[in-house]
Amino acid sequence: MKSGIHPAYRKVLFVDGATGDEWVSYSTMASSDTRTHAGEELPMIRLEISAMSHPFWTGNAREVDTEGRMDRFRRRYNVKAGANAAPATTTAQAAPVSAPAPVAAAAAAAAPAKAKQAPKGKK
Repeated sequence: MKSGIHPAYRKVLFVDGATGDEWVSYSTMASSDTRTHAGEELPMIRLEISAMSHPFWTGNAREVDTEGRMDRFRRRYNVKAGANAAPATTTAQAAPVSAPAPVAAAAAAAAPAKAKQAPKGKK
């Protein structure tokens, strides 16, 4: 490792701004704020959100309906709202859909052309 080109890797105190939770970890982040933690003066990094306050990790996640998008989705795929609603029919459960005629015809025309080509590198 070259000396003098890497940032200092040291203990840092992280503080969640939403919940006030604190934890010590190692980081190269720098801060002019310091705080004493367990008898040790550490640089302090304030975070707006962390796993301790993020709705997904705390279990407080909720649906945000913007411009009726969730309602349109539910109407389109016949999905009922609520936690106890029956799951929507997936495409694997639905009847198979055949390819449109122009796509199927193009695929059929291309198949024999590939079969006639000789493998590369062999004579």
